[in-house]
Amino acid sequence: MGTADGAVDRPPGTQGGPPGTPLGADAVLVGFARALRAAGLDVSTERLYAFLRAVAVLRPGMRADVYWAGRATLCGGHDDLERYERVFAAYFGARGDAAPRRVRAAPPPRLRLTVREAAGVPGGPAGSEPAGPPTATLASSAEVLRHRDVAELDTAERAQLRCLLAAFALHGQTRRTARRRPARRGDVDPRRTVRELLRRGGEPARLRRHARVERPRRVVLLVDVSGSMAPYADALLRFAHAAVRAGRTEVFTIGTRLTRTTRELSHRDPDLAMAALAAAVPDWRGGTRLGELLREFLNRWGQRGMARGAVVVLMSDGWERGDPELLGAQMRRLHALAHQVIWANPRKARPGYAPLAAGMAAALPSVDAFVEGHSLAALERLAAVVRGAADGAAVVKGAQRA
Repeated sequence: MGTADGAVDRPPGTQGGPPGTPLGADAVLVGFARALRAAGLDVSTERLYAFLRAVAVLRPGMRADVYWAGRATLCGGHDDLERYERVFAAYFGARGDAAPRRVRAAPPPRLRLTVREAAGVPGGPAGSEPAGPPTATLASSAEVLRHRDVAELDTAERAQLRCLLAAFALHGQTRRTARRRPARRGDVDPRRTVRELLRRGGEPARLRRHARVERPRRVVLLVDVSGSMAPYADALLRFAHAAVRAGRTEVFTIGTRLTRTTRELSHRDPDLAMAALAAAVPDWRGGTRLGELLREFLNRWGQRGMARGAVVVLMSDGWERGDPELLGAQMRRLHALAHQVIWANPRKARPGYAPLAAGMAAALPSVDAFVEGHSLAALERLAAVVRGAADGAAVVKGAQRA
């Protein structure tokens, strides 16, 4: 509930953050850090606590103070600044400058950043300070939006979701390659060591060492654009666009045809990428032939190396109009080639859902992780599963059978 001065009351039982943090602000700040982590920033627990302490020392109700506190504590290098700017603008609302301003509270359930006036009391001496420190509460509609079903969003909420998805980053699990690089620790590099000895004329020299080079695994996204997936297709494809920009990601659309759309999604601007994709995909909102198209993918690209050792993600509700046995056979082929097979189903989040559709039931035995894909929070968990994070909330194959 908003109070008369624009603050928001703490719900009963809510725990506060560090001393000085406004009521309820800790949950919003943690949600902002979670969004940064989904965008690819290395927001550790230590950095998060430093951020909360910095906001508590500054003025938590001032947008500029929150911005600079997060930039100083949550960014690990120059490469993080662009993503930080985009996530901050999407989470707290775009603003032409970072100057503190009063933001009026919005009616529930959508919440906004609200600030109790930090300037002098009206009618008092010019430039007079308030009796106490400014009291404010941070609340962002982005935190509410994270858990909303994409199919239920209105036009304004979809626009905000697109801004958050544009800052996403999707990286596969790291793998050790056959190439080696010089390192301080690791196996002895005999060639470099012998060359160093020869350069010194046989005098003792320090042993040269090398280590395996680690690279992220390739990620392959198969996005269902059939009629049953129409409410989710735009969000999933924008998620795929962010993944392509992060690198080493291939994207295919599946419906009645298989279309490789990696080139169209490589545009820097998300709207231009979506326009190019719309012109390239001829089977929008059509039927679904998962088994036949998966076989085409494996025969044309997967068997030749694209799926070999990769993390393959299928984004579909599993409604198959073709032969379910064909889908099951092709899923077994895919599972034998790929490092990990993940299925993201937007319908999984609905109450009482069970994988009873013929296509979904045939594919599940060959799926390593079965996750939801209906909301921004679900896509964040999907990114964690692809990344191999221990906290990725996935339903693994053992849990499926149980």
